[in-house]
Amino acid sequence: MTRRIVPKLSKEEYEKNFSDVKPPLSKDAALLEANRCLYCYDAPCIEACPTHIDIPSFIKKIATNNLKGSARVIMESNIMGGTCARVCPVEILCEGACVYNNIKEAKPIDIGRLQRYATDYIFENNIQLFKREKDNGKKVAVIGAGPAGLSCAHKLSMLGYQVTVYEKKDKAGGLNLYGLAAYKITNEFVEKEIEYITSIGGIEIKYNQEVGKNVDIQDLLNSYDAVFIGIGLGKTPKLNIPGEELEGVYDAIQFIENLRINPLEKVSIGEVVAVIGAGNTAIDAATQAKRLGAKKVYIIYRRTQNEMPANIYEYNLALKDECEFLWLTNPTKIIGDTFVEAIECIRMELGEPDSSGRRMPIPIKNSEFLLKVDTVIKALGQISYTNFLTKIQGLELDKGRIKVNPETMQTSIPKLFAGGDCINGGKETVNAVQDGKLAALGIHKMIFS
Repeated sequence: MTRRIVPKLSKEEYEKNFSDVKPPLSKDAALLEANRCLYCYDAPCIEACPTHIDIPSFIKKIATNNLKGSARVIMESNIMGGTCARVCPVEILCEGACVYNNIKEAKPIDIGRLQRYATDYIFENNIQLFKREKDNGKKVAVIGAGPAGLSCAHKLSMLGYQVTVYEKKDKAGGLNLYGLAAYKITNEFVEKEIEYITSIGGIEIKYNQEVGKNVDIQDLLNSYDAVFIGIGLGKTPKLNIPGEELEGVYDAIQFIENLRINPLEKVSIGEVVAVIGAGNTAIDAATQAKRLGAKKVYIIYRRTQNEMPANIYEYNLALKDECEFLWLTNPTKIIGDTFVEAIECIRMELGEPDSSGRRMPIPIKNSEFLLKVDTVIKALGQISYTNFLTKIQGLELDKGRIKVNPETMQTSIPKLFAGGDCINGGKETVNAVQDGKLAALGIHKMIFS
């Protein structure tokens, strides 16, 4: 058989299919929306934001056309306010907490797009809001140039530290650059935001430097006043079923990365795609496969919609792109000679809750069935870098995650701090930004207390 591959998109088709799903507000629309805000006292939206941006304050400044002041309010709490405005699940965070949700026939304030309106103004007009304090003579190493690492580096630099960031790839950004759907955020914006963060001074990023391979972490602990780990998570775990090695089986993170780095050259997709998993990354992979031209995309999940990790916004995106969910279904075998031709699945039923609190899926005997597919994308979450972390003498882990003091982000090693997905198992960009900020303050307190 010949594998059925979708023809590659032209540049024009790609730009159309992967256009911004949350386009920016016009000035008139932003002013109209800002003036709808009730500017609540003790606003619930502030508490719902992991970085605790003073949302009523930044919106009120938009209403008075003070965009510089608005952006300052946002970025003093969240230096990646521009990214978070684009990719945050606002429906379950700030907008989900808006008091308008309790008013019949009223929709919550469009906080995310207002935040984008204010922060875009700063980038478009090259306005630097922050000034670095005088050099304090201390230096910190940051491992990983993702959201947690960059947030930590920026805050430390503002406090007068010299910061060296060690990044194993040849570009900074972490999952913002490599792991989010191309229709949510562009490479150009990620690079612009990183340039803004580092332009404050005092931050050096060393690329193609993997700690544990090119650099020894003990050397960093000996050479720097403190070290921050923001390495995120690693690869998608194996399905551990026959046929996993066939051509046409992809890791979801690698699939998304290829699409972000060189979509018109590196990415090929079959006509019928099966995505295994139902988290946010699975949705990103599925919707992008559809936008690349796949005729049919199945999202296969062994539990039900009630248990799926993906949030409701992502779920609705998949429905809008006509992806089909196969609930209570689990793959047992990928079939083919050299490339994927089909996937064998079995029906499941839910039993008693497991250690995660979710009901355990149990196979139903003799319920196997075949799906003819050309591509399989594994999206079962990501595993931690245990091979690296377990070699750090004295570092306490919990199920592969780094244990930290939640107020300071300090680990069991006094000079070592951590944040982001490597401590929480995989949350949002905004959580990583907050971790990095808290870690910087924790480092400052440790050194100067």
